[in-house]
Amino acid sequence: MCMKIGLTVFFAFTFFSNYSAQSQGLPHLVKKGTTQQLVVHEKPFLILGGELGNSSASSMEYMQPAWDKFSAMNLNTILAPVYWELMEPEEGKFDFALVNKLIAVSAKKNLKVILLWFGSWKNSMSCYVPAWIKTNQARFPRAQDHTGKGLEILSAFNKNNLDADIRAFSALMKHIKETDKTQTVIMVQVENEIGMLTEARERTAEADQAFQSDVPVELIHYLVAKKDSLVPELRSHWAMNNYMTAGNWEKVFGKSLATDELFQAWYYARFANAVAEAGKKQYRLPMYVNAALNYRNVQPGQYPSAGPLPHLIDVWQAAAPAIDILSPDFYNPYFKQYNDSYTRRGNTLFIPEIRFDESVAAKVFYAIGHYHALGFSPFSIESTNEAASEPIGKSYAILSQLSQDILKYCGTNEMDGVLLDTLLKKQELVLGNYKLSVAHDFTLGWSPAASKPDWPTSGAIIIQIAPDEFIIAGTGIVTTFTVNGKDDVSAGILQVDEGTYKNGKWQPGRRMNGDQDHQGRHIRIPVGEWNIQRVKLYQYK
Repeated sequence: MCMKIGLTVFFAFTFFSNYSAQSQGLPHLVKKGTTQQLVVHEKPFLILGGELGNSSASSMEYMQPAWDKFSAMNLNTILAPVYWELMEPEEGKFDFALVNKLIAVSAKKNLKVILLWFGSWKNSMSCYVPAWIKTNQARFPRAQDHTGKGLEILSAFNKNNLDADIRAFSALMKHIKETDKTQTVIMVQVENEIGMLTEARERTAEADQAFQSDVPVELIHYLVAKKDSLVPELRSHWAMNNYMTAGNWEKVFGKSLATDELFQAWYYARFANAVAEAGKKQYRLPMYVNAALNYRNVQPGQYPSAGPLPHLIDVWQAAAPAIDILSPDFYNPYFKQYNDSYTRRGNTLFIPEIRFDESVAAKVFYAIGHYHALGFSPFSIESTNEAASEPIGKSYAILSQLSQDILKYCGTNEMDGVLLDTLLKKQELVLGNYKLSVAHDFTLGWSPAASKPDWPTSGAIIIQIAPDEFIIAGTGIVTTFTVNGKDDVSAGILQVDEGTYKNGKWQPGRRMNGDQDHQGRHIRIPVGEWNIQRVKLYQYK
């Protein structure tokens, strides 16, 4: 009975949170097919974003030249920090001047804002907490390592730490509700890249006591109820101790660094959940957490242990129902691998931070096309000096035009994407009755650059809008078609048009039935070019 009650509370919180926001006309998430969509002003919204560098939003004067860059790169959203130390320089005295200016200018520039709460933790560390917290360790204790040495990390096990964060975050959300009448703020990130460093878990007396206590019943109930669908990493770890359902953390999960990390993850998630839940009581916006990824095969503590990582997704979902999405921050080459991991357990993909390099212009097509991502956001977007020619701006221009169709087909089997490079030169997709073979443009051998060892990353989004009609958009790809499962029937290109969308309506340009489609052999968008093509197929024997 307790297990059923616990799970009922978990799902009830999620349902009624979204229902409450929807009924009030606030930005909210809705289920659509296999994913979720963000709804803003009662319409689905695709985030074509850019995250500001950590310190940029602390000065509106510094930000002044950045606004034109955002427009030049076709952004519709910026992700900007709110700094606890600047917002509450004295305990209980809040200064929202920076937040007000950021929201006001963004609204004037027709940009939406996702606020990043740099509260108790930023990149594991407590570097943005106010001075009155940093300098009063007796009242606001730090995490400790195994030697008892204090770390530059607030303890997740102390009520004073949690209460101070809750009060500040609640004040922020209350202020946004009262002042943001245009609904410029559409989502909020709770903390930033939570994770324990130098150790897999905290070693304070409070943490040790919790570690020796029974595993919380809420987690045990979750594990038992979802045993067959847990992510494999957690299920196999639990199985090594014969799926124990009672006892302390080492009795249930065994003695290991992995168990230490599970323990710390539960309490980090409970902390983040309490902050989010308090904030939503003031203003019910969608909220997410982000993670610094482990990709070097090192042990917990050598990477930020216990954050919202893919192998811990079940723990975070069980402990933090007020958190709507768990998100990856990308600074590693394993884009597909981690996106696959983050789209398990019903988690919707949102990429709030990714290294700002040329490859993002292709990766965004794949994230939105294949994973039906909520949005995409390169980091330090204002750092470019070539905004008008940035490749991501060209991709965003296309995705902005296609947003109505993307949002229409999101969560269905009619939309997919590809991501290609030197290592993966071709992908095959099946959409409806057709098999599409999508290859890197350089596989044609027509470009002198194709002989170089490293090919530029290319990508595309493909949408089937009718049984024999497709939208193909992106850069650096060549596509051929066959009839799926029928060797005696061929697929031909009836017509292909290059064009644009204006206010959601297709405006055809050139008819491309000659050299551009190689006399009906393929659809091509060369490397270095970005465009949208609509293709009609037919079948013949």
